[in-house]
Amino acid sequence: MQNTTGNSGPSADKVESMFDSISRHYDRLNHLLSFGTDRFWRRRAVSLIGRHIKPVKMLDVATGTGDLAIEALRLRPEKITGIDISSRMLEEGLRKINDMGYGGTIELLRGDASATGFSDGTFDVVMSAFGVRNFENTLTGLTEMCRVVRPGGMIMVLEFSRPEWFPFRQIYGFYFRRILPLIGRKVSGDRSAYSYLPDSVMAFPDNEKFLVLLEKAGFSRVAQKRLTGGIASIYTGFRNGEGQYNKN
Repeated sequence: MQNTTGNSGPSADKVESMFDSISRHYDRLNHLLSFGTDRFWRRRAVSLIGRHIKPVKMLDVATGTGDLAIEALRLRPEKITGIDISSRMLEEGLRKINDMGYGGTIELLRGDASATGFSDGTFDVVMSAFGVRNFENTLTGLTEMCRVVRPGGMIMVLEFSRPEWFPFRQIYGFYFRRILPLIGRKVSGDRSAYSYLPDSVMAFPDNEKFLVLLEKAGFSRVAQKRLTGGIASIYTGFRNGEGQYNKN
């Protein structure tokens, strides 16, 4: 059941345990299950940030193995900090980032989205890809993201959403509920994680409901850009009403 209170997420302990268990297979499964479109979505999300802000400091919340942070290097920031609750996901990310030679720019830390520990207004951009729906309390996490971004700074959230037009909605629903969990279990060996994925997407307050949550968290000029027929969406907003966005 969807809501706009932000109280529908799983417990932090459950999320940590689940992502620890699939960390070694996470990147491969992301690309496999999305047919590679997750890379395209991240590129679009980072390009959208670049239209509005030239960031110096960026925060990637629920960074996982750091794919969004790596993509965001195209914007040439001085520093990208990624936080995640799963230590094993961070280990995989650190290995990948160091192998690619990006360790001097990207820093990965264990941290909770609801209480990041950073000072007010530390970052020019706060962002997250496929992580917000795993927050224990969506509104609390978004409010914390608003706190740590500077006045005039930007939030970008890339997240799964549900197509609204026939028959794509029905095809998507069948794949997500029936096919994706089977492939995920076979590759990862985890019986619960890839059953949780479709359930978490269906419970997530997407589209207009998520824009309402962004405003409640303190962002203004909020907008949504649907990708690939509405399978995923890029949500943006600005702290204190500063900045501009493109509705297209």
